[in-house]
Amino acid sequence: MKILSAYLLAVLGGNLQPSAEDLKSILGSVGADAEDDRIELLLTQIKGKDITELIACGREKLSSVPSGGGVAVAATGGGGGGGAAAAAPAAAEAKKEEKVEEKEESDDDMGFSLFD
Repeated sequence: MKILSAYLLAVLGGNLQPSAEDLKSILGSVGADAEDDRIELLLTQIKGKDITELIACGREKLSSVPSGGGVAVAATGGGGGGGAAAAAPAAAEAKKEEKVEEKEESDDDMGFSLFD
């Protein structure tokens, strides 16, 4: 993954065909090591292909991967009808408490800001 990230950084920097030495230089600048055979494998697989097309193909493949959205539904619906009604007042109380905490936090800074 770090080799691919280095490749993308090189492309974003304007080097449309980065070499193995370019990737080693980028990785070395952050103290990361990379194996030569992995760099060569990546460069041979990407050689002659447009990076924007590769990213588009990757997005299409990722769109079919489940993202785990069903877990939250299963967790909130476990009470058997009454659970959802009991959860609504609890959520309203939590919102009220959050508003009170925000006022306290604003008093702590005494009018000073980090970015003044």
